[in-house]
Amino acid sequence: MKKIVLTTDFSENSWNAIFTALKIYADVDCHFFLLHAYEPSTLNLLGTKSQQRLGVIYDSLSKHSEQELEEMFKYFEINHKNPKHKFTTISKSETLEEAVKEIVSQNDVDILMMGTQGATGAKEVFLGSNTVKVLKTIKNIPIFAIPSGFNFQKVRTIIFATDFTKPFNKNELNQITELANLWKAQIEIVHVAIEFNLNDTQNTNKAILKERFAGLDYQFKNVPFEISISHSIDAYVGNKDSCILSIIRHQHTFWEKIIGEAVIKKIAFHSNIPVIFLPQ
Repeated sequence: MKKIVLTTDFSENSWNAIFTALKIYADVDCHFFLLHAYEPSTLNLLGTKSQQRLGVIYDSLSKHSEQELEEMFKYFEINHKNPKHKFTTISKSETLEEAVKEIVSQNDVDILMMGTQGATGAKEVFLGSNTVKVLKTIKNIPIFAIPSGFNFQKVRTIIFATDFTKPFNKNELNQITELANLWKAQIEIVHVAIEFNLNDTQNTNKAILKERFAGLDYQFKNVPFEISISHSIDAYVGNKDSCILSIIRHQHTFWEKIIGEAVIKKIAFHSNIPVIFLPQ
């Protein structure tokens, strides 16, 4: 059974990410962990003289979290009739990244799925304090980021962005191959570069990638570098329908060294399609 953590702040965006997860893995036996993390750290500004008041507010946050999760559980119990899906709710008084790290470790989780814009309504502020922090903290499992307002229909294409500079471990691409088999999707291996002459290491890694995707429908695509690598990828996927972008978090270090572009962070901020950040 696939174990998936779904983070929620009870916003419309987090609901959309959850529904997207349920659709993507509709035909897979899944145990979904609905996680809400609330961090009352800002309440410490009240000072030691207001500890009683602090306790009351803290209890209120805890009760709100548990009540909202209970309502979510009841909703899925009544309205989600997929016998392949099981739900567990978890409320944590921690930062999101701390809570996710704990749940992933305790439950041998396969993947984390989360929305990339929350109740704050300020996309990059929210990402700076949540999604990007989780990306920096949780490095041993794939993180599936669902953009705000994304309307999932199907997976036709999985775009895998790589520069072939590092080898591909045996199990590193499991999420891609699983989705490709599940949806009968084509994999497009996208290489963004100024020129496309590969060195010996890159050619070796490209050959390894062919082995990893053997038996699947895949093709290699060269995408000219324009402005930035994240812009180049965004322009390419902008013309695609029903696609998912995937990227390994240790890839594209070349561009970060040469032009200082934080590729992973920029893609996390600006992608209009779901992105799977594969573990390094």
